[in-house]
Amino acid sequence: MKIFVVVGTQEPFDRMIKAIDKWAGDNPGNEIYAQISHAGYLPVNMEYTDFITPDIFDQRFNEADLIVSHAGMGTIISALRNSKPIVVMPRFAQYHEHRNDHQIATAQSFEKLGFVNAAYTDLELFGFLNNASSLTAAPAIGPAASPALIAKLRQFIED
Repeated sequence: MKIFVVVGTQEPFDRMIKAIDKWAGDNPGNEIYAQISHAGYLPVNMEYTDFITPDIFDQRFNEADLIVSHAGMGTIISALRNSKPIVVMPRFAQYHEHRNDHQIATAQSFEKLGFVNAAYTDLELFGFLNNASSLTAAPAIGPAASPALIAKLRQFIED
């Protein structure tokens, strides 16, 4: 299984990287590549880089069987546009991983819609990774809003 792990460009996410690295050590044979930002924890069981160019990001993203990410909108939208299964692990303000808990709200909202698999703990993340081959992608979305939504917005603005 090819897994592409993304923490984004703003902050490291050591809690998620440590968990995936532990799982990778217990489950050899998977090809895991992680973008880890300026991490304090450096993985020993998977290949990684701090930052990644857009072209290499696209290549790794397209080659991956599974995307694992913080609950960042850019990666979620990329997974939906490319119909890739995604597991998101939101950053928690209580662990000083972010300024507030907006990523928890993002994960919960997209999870309710059936668009992402959300892991809030290491154990939940391990469960998704252990069953990665059974995870399915949400239907692909287009690059723009639907004509029906645009018409509703236009009508609302004009009224």
